[in-house]
Amino acid sequence: MLEWASLRGRHVMRVTDDIPPASGSVVAEDPDPGQGIALALGGGAARGWAHIGVLRALDEAGVNISMIAGTSIGALVGGCYLAGKLDELEDFARSLTKRRIFGLLDINLGGGGLFGGMKLNARMQEHLSSVSFSDLPKPFVCVASEIRTGHEIWLSSGSLITAMRASYALPGVFEPVACNGRVLVDGALVNPVPVSVCRAHEQQLVVAVNLHYDLFGRAAVIKHTADAPSPSEADGQASNQLVVDRGTSDREARLGIMGVMVEAFNIIQDRISRARLAGDPPDMSILPKLGHIGLSEFHRADEAINIGYETTKAQLSEIARMRQVMV
Repeated sequence: MLEWASLRGRHVMRVTDDIPPASGSVVAEDPDPGQGIALALGGGAARGWAHIGVLRALDEAGVNISMIAGTSIGALVGGCYLAGKLDELEDFARSLTKRRIFGLLDINLGGGGLFGGMKLNARMQEHLSSVSFSDLPKPFVCVASEIRTGHEIWLSSGSLITAMRASYALPGVFEPVACNGRVLVDGALVNPVPVSVCRAHEQQLVVAVNLHYDLFGRAAVIKHTADAPSPSEADGQASNQLVVDRGTSDREARLGIMGVMVEAFNIIQDRISRARLAGDPPDMSILPKLGHIGLSEFHRADEAINIGYETTKAQLSEIARMRQVMV
């Protein structure tokens, strides 16, 4: 069943059925869900491992989470957390190396993305094969985008794995996900930090985790001269690689096809985040400084998790004060 919701002049579509839900419960229901905070976990590819650290810090402080809305990797981490599988996800993230990441990517040149994503899906099946949204102890929404229409899709029932895969299906990188008659891709195309989802669920306190806080200069307007490329730039274009700003390190000096797609998506996500958060700001933001971690550097999970943890720990007193004032 599809439900339309009007939100500040925008229309979003909620997909309320997908795959028949499984039975059973994963985690016990919190006795007082009304006193918690709603988390909007934003997208950010490899930087999204910081969400694990955020959730660890909140758990240690005894902060009750009343619901989670997640986009892209925020949906992956949020879903695993509510399903009681955060330990397994953290172990997996910390074990990643460049070689192991490559081994998990199943190249699929004939499909809708460079990688099919089925190897990653198989890993999730090991722990979440029978888990549905109805098994979760708190409300959870995965945000995805419908590739043919551009609709913002809110997945809140059915198969948890299918919803998470749809939410992080980066266009051109991962194969789109067929879900209940719709073809879905990464939710960061339409709602990178899903504060609006929490608002629509009438949550009193909304805390956003924005992973793009310290990417300075992305919104600048620069007047430039269209001179012919220098010899070094011409050589880079001849080898199907683009030379980027002179201030970058040698490791970042050239972009391949994958790098171009990821960086283009990063620009889109940053611009949309600025616009949507300005129109519908959260009550509070957690802003880990992750600009030095590349979107594809999934092997730097230790660093990202620690940054998310320390950033959240530093804001626990502010979270406590916010709850006292507003609840």
